[in-house]
Amino acid sequence: MKSRKIVHYGAGLILGVALIAALLITSFEIAMYADFDVYRQEYEKYDVLSDLDMTMDDAMDVTRQMMAYLRGEGDTLSVITTVDGREQDFFNEQDRFHMGEVRDLFIGGLNIRTGALVIAVLCVLLLIFTKADLKKVIPAGYQAALAVTAAALLFLGIACAVDFNTVFVKFHHIFFDNDLWIFDPAEDYMIRMLPEGLFFDFVVRIGCIFAGLLAVLLVLSFIPRIMKKKRN
Repeated sequence: MKSRKIVHYGAGLILGVALIAALLITSFEIAMYADFDVYRQEYEKYDVLSDLDMTMDDAMDVTRQMMAYLRGEGDTLSVITTVDGREQDFFNEQDRFHMGEVRDLFIGGLNIRTGALVIAVLCVLLLIFTKADLKKVIPAGYQAALAVTAAALLFLGIACAVDFNTVFVKFHHIFFDNDLWIFDPAEDYMIRMLPEGLFFDFVVRIGCIFAGLLAVLLVLSFIPRIMKKKRN
């Protein structure tokens, strides 16, 4: 009986972790793809068009094609547009190499989400077949996983607020094994279009979406307990 209970709560915890992982990747996707007007607002906020000497329509066209590439559309990142007063490819070879690595990360994240959802389904099936109390085990597992996630988010949020540049650099050191993510604004149009402030704003946007989704599931996790109290 005790071993079965351990299995139940272990599966519930794994289910909670899998759901949170899936929500994190989904938060990235929503923040980056749900509304392209946010890019327009960011370009206006940081006055990137003046640095690029290009129109907003051209900048948005470059953005849409770049973001489509990151999702796996097309084999080569190349956009002919009018920038810096002449018609040319917006991206250079360093841009293409680095964005190819970013694309691998993003697609890898989407694959992780798929895997997390598969794990979540398997955990639910295991709980059903072993006759677990789903209304008790699943909420408990999610709440436990959320507690750890909240602590990590608090730490990361404080670190970003205190020194975002250090966190930004550390992120690149962790996920890239080269220094080709370091660009020269005098030579690279892409870094002029994507200043550090824009990345900070997107981190905040992702964090807010992620926190909102976590909060929705947290509220839902309390419903079985509330319903049980009402019945009693």
